Amino acid sequence: MGLPPPAGIMRTMSPLLLCLLLWDLLDLALAYLTVSIEPLPPVVVGDAVTLKCNFKTDGKMREIVWYRVTDGGTIKQKIFTFDAMFSTNFSHMENYRKREDLVYQSTVRLPEVRISDNGPYECHVGIYDRATREKVVLASGNIFLNVMAPPTSISVLAADTPAPFSRYQTQNFTLVCVVSGGKPAPLVYFKRDGEPIEATPLPEPPAGAGSWAPRNLLHRDLDDTKVPKSLAAEGEVGGGRPPATAEPPRGLAAERGPVTETIPETVVSREFPRWVHVAEPIYYFRHTHAPVSDGTVEARATLTWTLNPQIDNEALFSCEVKHPALSMPMQSEVTLVAPKGPKITMTPTRARVGDTVRILVQGFQNEVFPEPLFTWTRVGSRLLDGSTEHDGKELVLERVPAELNGSMYRCTAQNPLGSTDTHTRLIVFENPNIPRGTEDSNGSLTGHCGFRLVLALTLTVILELT
Repeated sequence: MGLPPPAGIMRTMSPLLLCLLLWDLLDLALAYLTVSIEPLPPVVVGDAVTLKCNFKTDGKMREIVWYRVTDGGTIKQKIFTFDAMFSTNFSHMENYRKREDLVYQSTVRLPEVRISDNGPYECHVGIYDRATREKVVLASGNIFLNVMAPPTSISVLAADTPAPFSRYQTQNFTLVCVVSGGKPAPLVYFKRDGEPIEATPLPEPPAGAGSWAPRNLLHRDLDDTKVPKSLAAEGEVGGGRPPATAEPPRGLAAERGPVTETIPETVVSREFPRWVHVAEPIYYFRHTHAPVSDGTVEARATLTWTLNPQIDNEALFSCEVKHPALSMPMQSEVTLVAPKGPKITMTPTRARVGDTVRILVQGFQNEVFPEPLFTWTRVGSRLLDGSTEHDGKELVLERVPAELNGSMYRCTAQNPLGSTDTHTRLIVFENPNIPRGTEDSNGSLTGHCGFRLVLALTLTVILELT
């Protein structure tokens, strides 16, 4: 027989043995439960998604509940429930006192995920306490499902159009790229003739910079493409114009008032002034995005520069979009083109006195961008309604009189890249239903019928007086 341990050792081990004993009893009384949800990468709209909730326990299953959390966590929508009281899918533990860790997995499958499925999800698991079935131990895990959506549309527009062509005044030009339907916001950039454009970020739109002062440009009288020379330059010397207090960013033309001096068409050369020539344009870029009610984002990108019709005409600009939900960039292209050769139609083709004539611009010989501005004038006279000009693609002449036979009409089509004029002549034929001379220039009845009516009234007055 061995000797008994010393009394000091017994006194030292007694508390340790007591703690181990209590821990063993506590372990038998309390159930063990851990819950975790497998992480998911961002998913794309239309994909099938499976949410997996893994939990490990040595207790007896009570329930599993899946929730979708909305409104910032204030509302939890129950999407799946498993109640062990009404199911025998989970095995019972025969030896209740024997510790047995079991691993379970609960899955929820979304066959075609939508934008509205984006958000947090929670998996709640409950098991019976080991000491009493009246008590339930709960644990939960959560995950955020990030649903992406590729952009559905992209378009390139010109801002502030239609706009006229300016020969002697530089003007800013802005392209706007609108991208809709994406989530998250896409990366938008511009290219010119297939090459990426290096642009200066512009946090505020140029139109908002009201403090810019007009930039001193060469006076047009110093331009040798216009003859004869005006004597207005004498008024420019020592004119006492106050110096500009602030210069706009280099490469952008400042806003100016309208030019009041009239330039006769016959003395203006078709060449551009020398000061229009610029070696390389300076571009300014601005990008904004705004949320849409369906959960997507509308992105707008603007590209602004000082337009040079000589080098910008027929230049190809493209807006391209990169997005994590796209396998390749999405793009839209436009070519800046000045209008050429308007195609004009007239209805009816054989106009008669008293008819309503419509003269319409149906198109051009080329694809024009941006949208042109149309102005109608009558050569050598006013229009039928007495106005000097008419804006729009269509000119309507109501009840044309015979006096308009042979009249010439000019249509001016212009956009910031150029201007072109085209003419058409109106031929008015006699109307057998209206005798010759029974309409004046305004289309009202006159001639013999009017004369007979006045003569009859005059005779009636004379007879009454006598």
